[in-house]
Amino acid sequence: MNFYKHLRKHGISPTKQRLEVASILLVKPQHLSADQVLNLLREQGSKISKATVYNTLNLFKKGGVVRELNIDSAKTIFDSTTIPHHHFYNVDTGEVIDIPKNQVIIDKFPNLPAGTYTDDVEVLIKVRQE
Repeated sequence: MNFYKHLRKHGISPTKQRLEVASILLVKPQHLSADQVLNLLREQGSKISKATVYNTLNLFKKGGVVRELNIDSAKTIFDSTTIPHHHFYNVDTGEVIDIPKNQVIIDKFPNLPAGTYTDDVEVLIKVRQE
């Protein structure tokens, strides 16, 4: 993937640091926390700051380059697959696994608040080891 062109397509200026983050997160379908991205960058010798990684991931999220998955109030994962889909989250191992959207069927929604519409539905199924 040409990360430079990909960022430009999403309206994001491809700075050196943004390209570094993209080269880690967007190289394949994966789910990484900001700290995991930072650690992988540091392993490659990058001097990028933690704040820059967090800011870049948030910019990528706003630009539609990645999706944000809020596991709980203390754990946020960035997903390089941006097409709509769902997830399994293994509470014991921390592993996140994609579920194709068509494998989860929801046939009834509660009444929406006045003046709103359904934008998206994302299901997170938490599992544990046996």
